[in-house]
Amino acid sequence: MTGPVERVTPASAGRLAALHASSFDRPWSPADLASLLHMPSTLGLSLSSRDGLAGFVLVRMALDEAEILTIAVHPDARRSGAGRQLMDALDAALRDAGIERVFLEVSTQNVAARALYDRTGYSQVGLRRGYYSDGTDALVLEKTLHGSGQDGA
Repeated sequence: MTGPVERVTPASAGRLAALHASSFDRPWSPADLASLLHMPSTLGLSLSSRDGLAGFVLVRMALDEAEILTIAVHPDARRSGAGRQLMDALDAALRDAGIERVFLEVSTQNVAARALYDRTGYSQVGLRRGYYSDGTDALVLEKTLHGSGQDGA
């Protein structure tokens, strides 16, 4: 069972880094995450469970666009809807911030993440060959957020 989605601050960087390390071969350090979270253009959201941190997502915003920098879900929370809950909360927060389009890169080998992005409305708009350090390709995905902005349009 997961709790509400909350905004994260630089003070959360250590917890986020520990979760990131459980999800990626090349994890980001607490200093990397704190540096990103100090930037006004970065938004971080986390999801807690009774056992601790279930997941988090970080995005960078510029004008009416955003890029998902990373998303990590604790191994024990995978396939529980935690990723979907984070992505839905992210969409709402980005709409409130006036964001119209969201981009991300995902490894062609990351089947679980690709399925999540497909279920949450992302479409492939590009391919970056050899993008990752292991030589795998990245899909460039995009989602248009309808109804962006404060006026509810």
